[in-house]
Amino acid sequence: MMAEAGGKPIGDATAAEARAGAWEWEKYAGVPEPVAQVVNRFIPGPTADLPIRIYTPEGRGPFPALVMFHGSGWVISNIDHADAPHRALANRSGCVVVAVNYQKAPEHKFPVALDDCHATAQWVIRNAALLNVDPACVGVGGDSAGGNLATALCIRSRDHGGPPLAFQLLIYPATDHSLAYPSMVENAEGYLLTSAAIRWFWAQYLERPEDGLNPLASPMLCKDLSGLPPAIVVTAEFDPLRDEGEAYADRLAAAGVPTIKRRYDGMVHAFFWMSGCVQRSRQLIDDLGADIRTLLGTSEALTGHNYHQVPGGGGPQEPTH
Repeated sequence: MMAEAGGKPIGDATAAEARAGAWEWEKYAGVPEPVAQVVNRFIPGPTADLPIRIYTPEGRGPFPALVMFHGSGWVISNIDHADAPHRALANRSGCVVVAVNYQKAPEHKFPVALDDCHATAQWVIRNAALLNVDPACVGVGGDSAGGNLATALCIRSRDHGGPPLAFQLLIYPATDHSLAYPSMVENAEGYLLTSAAIRWFWAQYLERPEDGLNPLASPMLCKDLSGLPPAIVVTAEFDPLRDEGEAYADRLAAAGVPTIKRRYDGMVHAFFWMSGCVQRSRQLIDDLGADIRTLLGTSEALTGHNYHQVPGGGGPQEPTH
């Protein structure tokens, strides 16, 4: 389907061309599910008003909340492209999902997107009563570049006085600017996202290469991961980002952070957005809904072994001591 759509490969295209091609994703995401309420609004950000979309599931509340940062390399896509998975995630998790259209590179370099995401999480917690949300049960999440932003925000929030976050959802996150992992070579080409495209995205996002040494750009470089919120980390077998995501999950668990780690065998990067054509994408969202409910309801019970690994995704979780 993607080959038939044509378009230039990421790395050969301009940012504008890449953004125009991203509208193809809507056909892969499937028909958006109904949710109890969807509200669009703007909130104040550090340098611009930010568009957000609020998905409220059925129920009385107060609900937990999940502030979602969409992927696409800090450069392309928006909350419309991620509408279908965000709706499904609200329904499966029972969370109010708040998606933000943070400002994009290369026009807005690091740390502008992170600042926008931070402001959104703060706004959700300050406006918990308006949203019918429990302010003590607000987590952050994202896929790919959005996963990078979510985990960087958790580090910043821990180190700089909040906001307090209940959990983090990291779907095949980018965690290390170095790209020095075997999966970057094994899955360099042929599986949708290429290693060359990842280098292009990083070049758009960072003002200068040395910014990649900042732990808020490369969370893997954070020396101490203790005290971070409970985590769900998802990877895909045929993804250049697979190994750095799994290495980050391992470090979280070693630091005592309750962590659920899932690898989905046979999947490629971006399959979170493919529920219209890939059954395992639908399984992923079902699993994430259950995992979020687990972390919110029984996260303390995980601290005894603090690490679950599900090699193929789905099915029962086996603790690894």
